[in-house]
Amino acid sequence: MFKHRLWYFTVFLFLCAHTVFAASDSTFLVLNYHDIIQEEERVPPFDRVAVSQKHFESHFAWLKNHGYHVVSFQQVIDASQGIRSLPEKSVLLTFDDGYQSFYTRVFPLLKKYHYSAVVALVGSWMDQKPDSTAPKDKALLSWGQVRELIDSGLVEVASHSYDLHRGIVANPQGNEQAAATAHAYDTDLGQYEDDEEYRQRVASQVAQSRDFIWQNAGIVPRLMVWPFGEYNETVLVASREAGMPFTMALRDGMNTFADLRAIRRLLISDDPDEHQFEAIVTHLRSDRPQRVVHMDLDFIYDADKEQLAKNLDALIDRIREMAVTTVYLQAFSDPDGDGNADALYFPNRHLPVKSDLFNRVAWQLKTRSGVKVYAWMPMMAYKADVPNEWRVKEWREGKAQDAAHIYTRISPFNADARRWVGDLYEDLAKFAAFDGLLFHDDGILSDFEDVSPSALAYAKNVWGLSYRFETLHDTPAHRMAWAKHKSELMLQFTDYLSERVRLYRPLLKTARNIYALPILQPESEEWYSQSLQGFLKHYDYVAIEAMPFMEKAKDPLPWLRQLANKVAEQPDGLKKSVFELQSVDWNTQQPVSMGAFQSQIKLLKDAGVRHLGYYPDNVYDDQPKMVTLKKYFSIQIQP
Repeated sequence: MFKHRLWYFTVFLFLCAHTVFAASDSTFLVLNYHDIIQEEERVPPFDRVAVSQKHFESHFAWLKNHGYHVVSFQQVIDASQGIRSLPEKSVLLTFDDGYQSFYTRVFPLLKKYHYSAVVALVGSWMDQKPDSTAPKDKALLSWGQVRELIDSGLVEVASHSYDLHRGIVANPQGNEQAAATAHAYDTDLGQYEDDEEYRQRVASQVAQSRDFIWQNAGIVPRLMVWPFGEYNETVLVASREAGMPFTMALRDGMNTFADLRAIRRLLISDDPDEHQFEAIVTHLRSDRPQRVVHMDLDFIYDADKEQLAKNLDALIDRIREMAVTTVYLQAFSDPDGDGNADALYFPNRHLPVKSDLFNRVAWQLKTRSGVKVYAWMPMMAYKADVPNEWRVKEWREGKAQDAAHIYTRISPFNADARRWVGDLYEDLAKFAAFDGLLFHDDGILSDFEDVSPSALAYAKNVWGLSYRFETLHDTPAHRMAWAKHKSELMLQFTDYLSERVRLYRPLLKTARNIYALPILQPESEEWYSQSLQGFLKHYDYVAIEAMPFMEKAKDPLPWLRQLANKVAEQPDGLKKSVFELQSVDWNTQQPVSMGAFQSQIKLLKDAGVRHLGYYPDNVYDDQPKMVTLKKYFSIQIQP
C-alpha cells in the first residue's frame, strides 16, 4: 500500500512540476536578421534589413548582460512536448536568405557565445538559377559551408522556399507582390489564376524547397520560413503536407507553443544600436503611437487612366511627406456620400466592381510611403439586389417596416446575409495585400431595430427574450438588455468577417469606428447598440469619431477633453483608441481652420491620447495644411 501511495505521490509531483512549467516557461522571443555587413559597406542605397557588425555584436552582448537565454529550435520543440522547460527570457535567433556573412560574421560569434541559430535558404538562389531574384551584390553560403554549419550542432537549416522569394504580377496595373500569397494576374488573358491553380503552384514550390535541401545538405528541413513573412492558410497546409509542420512569419510579439504553426519574429531593421535594440526587444514595438489618415478612394479614382496615375502619385507623395504610420483606405465606392457601398474596388462575387484599384493603391502606399494600410469596409450598409427579408427592419407606426435610416443595412441576424457579406471580405483578402480592417460606422441598431423575422426569432430562441417588439421595448431594463445583446451580436459578426479575411491575411489587425455618444453617455448604447468596453475587447484599435463639429458641441475643446477622460477610465482605453478628428465641418461644408485643428491635437496629446487620426484628407487643396500636419500631427518613424 505504501509503495502505491509513493508512486501516486511521485506522479503528482511530476504533474505539478509540468503544470508550473506550462504556465511560466512557455513563452519565447524570436529575432530576425538578414545580412551582417562591415561599416565600410554601408553605402547608399541602404539595405534596411542589413545590420552592421559592430551593432550586431553589441546585440549579443546586451542579451547576455541582461539575462536572456539564446535557445535552439530543438529546445523549443522539446519544451512544447513537455520534455524540458525553456529558461526564462528565452530568445531564438533566425537569419534569412543564406548570405555568406552568416558563415564569416555570425557563425564565429555563435561559437564564442555558445549560441544557436536558424538559417533559412532560398533554393533558386542557392542553385544560381539565371532568373534568380538573389541580390547581385551579396555572396551566398556554399553547400560545403551549410554542411559545416549543420555538423556544428549550433545551426538549424530551414527552407525559405524554392522560388517564392520573389514578386509576381498581382493586379491589372502590374504591381508585383509576394509570390507565396498573391493570386497571379495574367496580363495577356486579363484574369487571375483560380484557387486550384494557386494551390498547386505554391504546393509544388514548397515541396521542391524540401527536396533541394535534402539533396544538397543531407537533411530534411522541418521548418519553413516564409519569404517577406507572408503566409496564409493555403501555404500552411502545403508546408505541413511537405513535412514542414513548423513555419515562421514576421510579426512583432512573444510566442507561445500554440504559435509553432506560424511563429512570430521581431524583424531587426534600420541597423539599431545597442540602446535602440534594447527598446525594440523590451517593448516589442507595442508602445508606438499611430498617426492615421482616413482616405476616400472615391476621391482618387478617375476613369481617365492618365489622370488616375497623377492623382495616385500626388497621394503617395503627400502621405510620405506627412510622416504618418497608417492609412484607413476606402475599399468600396460611395459616390453620393451616403455611407452605403454602391460598388467595390476589388474583384468579388456579389457586387459591381467600380475598378480593380484597391490593391494597386494599397500596395503603392505600403511600398512607396511606408505605411500600414487598413481596408475600410462596411459591416452592413450595401446597396445590393438582395432579398428584402435580409434587410434590417424598424418598428414604426405599429408594425415592422423597412428601416428609415440613411444606411441601407443588411441584417446581421440573417445567416444567408452574414455569409454574403463574409464572401465580400474573403474576396477582398484574396485579391489585395493589406494590414488591417477598419469596420465602418454603419454597425448600429437603434432601439427600434432590428425587428426582421430572423432578428425576432434570434432574440427568442438564442437570447431567451420576447418575440414581441412591444415587450422588448416596454421598459428601460428590457430595452437595455436587448441593446446589449445586439451589441454583442455585431461584435461576433465582425469576428466572423475577420476570420474570413484571415484565411488569406492571418496577420490582420482590426479597428472599428464608434460614435462619441455611446462613450460620453453609456446609456445611449440603447440607441446605438455600441459599447466602448465591447469594442476594446474585440478589436486591436477603436477608431473614435472625435468630431465636435459633427456632434454640434457648443465648446469643442471641453467636449474633446471629456471624451478623452471617459476613454481613459477604461483599462487600455487610451492604449487602444485612435481619436479621429474632422478636417471638414459638414454642417457648413467648410474646412476646419488650422488653428482649431492644431488646438484639438494639442488638447488630446495633453490628455494622454497616443493615437491620432483625421478624416477626410484633400490631397488637391492641401487640407489639412501640410505645414500644420508636419508640425503638430506627424510622427518620427523609428527602427
